[in-house]
Amino acid sequence: MQTRRIGDVEVSAIGLGGMPMSIEGRPDEARSLATIHAALDAGVTLIDTADAYHRDAHEVGHNETLIAKALSSHDRGRDVLVATKGGHLRPGDGSWTLDGSPRHLKEACEASLRRLGVEAIGLYQFHRPDPRVPYAESVGAVRDLLDEGKIRLAGISNADPDQIRQANDILGGRLVSVQNQFSPAFRSSERELELCDELGIAFLPWSPLGGISRARELGSAYAPFARIAEAHGVSPQRVCLAWMLAKSPVVVPIPGSSRPETILDSLAAPRLELDAEELAQLDAG
Repeated sequence: MQTRRIGDVEVSAIGLGGMPMSIEGRPDEARSLATIHAALDAGVTLIDTADAYHRDAHEVGHNETLIAKALSSHDRGRDVLVATKGGHLRPGDGSWTLDGSPRHLKEACEASLRRLGVEAIGLYQFHRPDPRVPYAESVGAVRDLLDEGKIRLAGISNADPDQIRQANDILGGRLVSVQNQFSPAFRSSERELELCDELGIAFLPWSPLGGISRARELGSAYAPFARIAEAHGVSPQRVCLAWMLAKSPVVVPIPGSSRPETILDSLAAPRLELDAEELAQLDAG
C-alpha cells in the first residue's frame, strides 16, 4: 500500500469512509466488520467517521462504536489513524442539523473519546460551518481540544478557501486536513484542493465516487472514466481514485464502503498509472 501524510502521520494513500455502514440502507454488523477487516488486511491505516453517522436518534455515534469494535478485534487496529468529526447532528428523521457552538463541540469530542475508547482522538475535524456561530469560535474550540491533548491532530470539513486560511491561523499553523466533497460530479472544491497543495495540508475528498447511491453509475455518467477503465481492464471507480491521487500528493481519498469487494477495488487505485493524456481527458470530464 502506498502512503501519504496527514500532519506528521503516515497513512495509506486511500482511506475507508465509514458512513455507509451506519446510515439508512446500512448492512448488518457482520458485513460491516468484514468490510473494515478486509480494508485493514489490505493495508488501510486511515478510517474516517463522525458522531453523526447513525440512522436513529438514540444511536448517536453508531459508526464510531462500530469502528472501535472492528479495530479492537484486529491485530492491525492499533496502526490506524481514526478521523472523526463533530458539529453535525441527525435528529432521526433523515435530516441533518448543525451545532458549531464551542460547548457542543467539546461535549461531542468527549463522547467520541468514550465511544472510540481512546485517550486522544487521532484526527478531529469540525464537520460543517454553522451560520449561527462565528467560525472563529467553532475552530477555537478545536484549538482548545488540541492544546488540551484531547485530540492529536486538527482538521476542518466543508470549508472554503477563506475558512481554510482562517482555521490555519486560529490553530497556529497546525491545520493538517481539509475534508470537502470532490468527485467527477462535484468539482467546485478544486480551488480548496489547490490551496491545500500550496499550504501542504492534506485534502480528503468525501464521496469521491459520487455518493452511496451513484458510485455504480460513474462509468455510465462520465464517458472518459468508462473508456479509460476499459482500456486498463479495471473499474471506472478505480480510475476515478487514481485520477484524484494524480492531482496532488496531498490528496487522500476516503471512499465510503460497506462491502469488502468495493473497498478492495478502491485500494488498488494507487497502483494504476494514468498517462498525461488520460489525465487530461478525465480533467475535461
